[in-house]
Amino acid sequence: MPKSIFITGASSGIGRATAILFAEKGWFVGITDINAAGLDELKKSVPGKIGFAEYLDVRDAEKLAAVLSAFAESAGGKIDVLFNCAGILRINAFEDIPLSDHQAILDINAKGVLNCTYLAFPHLKAAGNAHVVSMASVASLFAPPSEVTYAASKFWVRGFTEALNMEWERYGIHVCDIMPNFVK
Repeated sequence: MPKSIFITGASSGIGRATAILFAEKGWFVGITDINAAGLDELKKSVPGKIGFAEYLDVRDAEKLAAVLSAFAESAGGKIDVLFNCAGILRINAFEDIPLSDHQAILDINAKGVLNCTYLAFPHLKAAGNAHVVSMASVASLFAPPSEVTYAASKFWVRGFTEALNMEWERYGIHVCDIMPNFVK
């Protein structure tokens, strides 16, 4: 069985590019997103190379647990790489962003990473020498105005990642983050 990667937020941007890259390299690729049409389009762009695709909202821990288990079973009982890529951004003055959007940013960007990482643990442990890669942001290094809650969510991802990497070293699981600026 080839190495496996489970990607959240895979229907566009960095998640999509990552899925295509790993699919082209022969990995068993699992793609998830709340954008089902985007997942279908991604599968069509690399015909026959995406091994698993599922609609998924990273805020739904119960569904997430089931999807991770189904993916791991399809991937030979393990997950070699978890790529926590799902995330949202709202740019505006803090007070001009609706409270529900602030809450969604925290729920998806921070709690989504927590949910995925926590629930993927047994599958990562089964892989041995597994990796967790989470999307942080350059906003996790400095907090720009108009991105207050987004930056806070990415500071959380960075802190979570650094602490968990030290903790999970005992299992041979490497935990890291990526901190890009805006990307095309």
